[in-house]
Amino acid sequence: MAHMFSPQTRNSHRALLEFLSIHPFQHLSKDTLSWGVSQNEFTDLSDVPVLTIAGQHLNAYILESILLQLPEHILHESVRLHPLSDAFSATVVQVILNASVDKAWLETIAQKYHVEMFCLINAPRLETPGIIVMDMDSTVIQIECIDEIAKLCGKGDEVSEVTELAMQGKLDFAQSLRQRVGVLAGIDVALLQGIRDSIPLMPGIHALLQTLQGNGWRTVIASGGFTYFAHYLRDRLALDGAHANELEAIDGKLTGQVLGDIMDAQKKADTVLHYTQSHLIDLSQTIALGDGANDLVMMGQANLGMAFHAKPVVEAQADAAIRFGGVENTLYALI
Repeated sequence: MAHMFSPQTRNSHRALLEFLSIHPFQHLSKDTLSWGVSQNEFTDLSDVPVLTIAGQHLNAYILESILLQLPEHILHESVRLHPLSDAFSATVVQVILNASVDKAWLETIAQKYHVEMFCLINAPRLETPGIIVMDMDSTVIQIECIDEIAKLCGKGDEVSEVTELAMQGKLDFAQSLRQRVGVLAGIDVALLQGIRDSIPLMPGIHALLQTLQGNGWRTVIASGGFTYFAHYLRDRLALDGAHANELEAIDGKLTGQVLGDIMDAQKKADTVLHYTQSHLIDLSQTIALGDGANDLVMMGQANLGMAFHAKPVVEAQADAAIRFGGVENTLYALI
């Protein structure tokens, strides 16, 4: 039996949620704007494009508007609520398409309706154990630790400018890191504890990690930042590993040097491979999450490269991008 939302219920978040909860696997008729039962029940998603739409305010009006704006050659076959819809911060629907939509269309629609939009084929499966490797600064936490340390010696703005250029891919990361660390020479290591103890976690990080860990996933930080903070977060968040750069200190003072090799883009990517091999996890069950240009190689190594509030160069090359919400939106890209 066909269903049509009334002018009142089309703008109601609850009306959409209740309808798809009671009547899963729906199809919208573009001619009549009526909904009917789809024969495709999401039983086999192998090699099938799946469009994900997530938003706190998602309603029938927004969903129907998006479906009506699909490119002419692309058809939707079935719509359902994501299994994690409304578990955290958003109502989430998944749509089976006959072909993939491009990134330009996704960005346009996402910006127009202020929703997260992903279109993926063979995304990782939540209920199958996997590995997520995450950048730390501006991804797991809300700050860039090196910028905060630099503020201790009055060089915060200077270092922050270099950090921004490095994250945009306009500077060689290893070279720029050594340049920035050099500014930190003479800082008392004890002062770093104040930064560490007040680190603001990224919204949604607990939901992301606890959900993945509850489904048998390995959770890892691979950071161009510093072990002083990464190891603290490893212990605080019960991660399986944390890999970063080690600041040299002598007599309780930073020397302005990094010990050993720099954790650069390639080493981040190698971290993905290391954990898949050591835990016998297929690459199809891997996620790389980050925001900067030095995360791109890691994203390319993983099955799902997820950009988070990222620089334009990163968003353009990532498999999917979170533009508005917290890091828990990564979960909605999974099937």
